[in-house]
Amino acid sequence: MDALTLFGLFAVTFMLVCYMKEAGSHWWTLAFAAGCLMGSAYGFLQGAWPFGLVELAWTAVAFNKWLKLRRIELRNGVEPIA
Repeated sequence: MDALTLFGLFAVTFMLVCYMKEAGSHWWTLAFAAGCLMGSAYGFLQGAWPFGLVELAWTAVAFNKWLKLRRIELRNGVEPIA
């Protein structure tokens, strides 16, 4: 298994873990967006540009969701967990 394949395996595993924990904190949503960005990079690096584009779109969706969740928590006076 080469380094690029290991990176891809890490990226999708990281995305899965973050997705499962997303309900616990908005920070997991941000981490999920980072995982999507890693998945996108993997797709482009391995030559599967359609996968890279879709993961890039998921990055934007997840980041937008994080922004909304963060605004709601801040508006309600809930301190973000560091």
